[in-house]
Amino acid sequence: MNPIHIIAEAGTNHNASRQTAENLIDAAAEAGADSVKFQIIYPEGLYVPKLRQNGHFEENAVLATRRAGMLADDDYRALASYSRQRGIPLSASVFDRRSLELLNELNPPYIKIASCDLNNSPLLKQAAECGRKLIVSTGMATLGEIERAVSDIVITGNHDLVLMHCVSVYPCQARQMNLGFLQVLKMAFGFPIGLSDHTESSLAASAAVALGVAWIEKHFTLDRKSPGFDHAYAMEPAALQQFVQDVRDVTEALQPAGTKVGEAEAKVKARARRALYAARDIAPGETLNERDILVVRPEGPLAPNDLPRVVGRPSRRAVQQYEPLTLDLVE
Repeated sequence: MNPIHIIAEAGTNHNASRQTAENLIDAAAEAGADSVKFQIIYPEGLYVPKLRQNGHFEENAVLATRRAGMLADDDYRALASYSRQRGIPLSASVFDRRSLELLNELNPPYIKIASCDLNNSPLLKQAAECGRKLIVSTGMATLGEIERAVSDIVITGNHDLVLMHCVSVYPCQARQMNLGFLQVLKMAFGFPIGLSDHTESSLAASAAVALGVAWIEKHFTLDRKSPGFDHAYAMEPAALQQFVQDVRDVTEALQPAGTKVGEAEAKVKARARRALYAARDIAPGETLNERDILVVRPEGPLAPNDLPRVVGRPSRRAVQQYEPLTLDLVE
């Protein structure tokens, strides 16, 4: 198991195509992500059907767009099976009871609650009562709202919770990420923390690893030019693969090593460090002075710091020019 769980967030970037969704699963698996996540959205469970405008109600246009971008329930069932074949767990963000029930049927490794529902107590409690790990994003939320959400969850008896720091700006600049809040989340609630990263690089995620996150979520797509809500700021497969590698590299770099100087650095040390060498041929019994000694590369038996241990002492035997000096060469 990887120390950092990376969620490859496919969202609704399938554009209603099950084949595209399978391709997204392939891309997530090939990038080395730990899970792939979609968004199961039933528009009527998320949006008001009509909006009051200019003194009367008009159809909410976003419903038609969302309906056109939906997968069928059976598509999700097939995708869950496909992801198991690919060896990568599948989950989803849920937005109402219907999507929660469908996801729960798929036996996901976790249930994701998006930032928009951080203050949706009924949905939080329904999700918590499923008894699965909850991944909860905290974008747009005050500390008080997060506290209420945590209370709603743990009161059900479910303490398997990850709090994801999130800045709900799409895309988000790295300097806007407020990464210091990760420590606030950790200290205030004591649950594992994560980062829902809407930037366009691995910079914020790498810094978050150093700050102790256990989960990272990253949006991705097959083509940033595709029509839809999330394509434009999502990573294409090659960038996602590099993102995952960057996070893994930073994670490994932060692990304490068994020794300060590792094998690779020891090889550099052997050629980069200096040692003491004879500057000329030295006869037996001659007293060595500093002019008789070269302090040069590569590394040898005696280091430059050992110079006082040989200067002023007679040689035991003849020493050839450029021979590395050792303590047994002097009286």
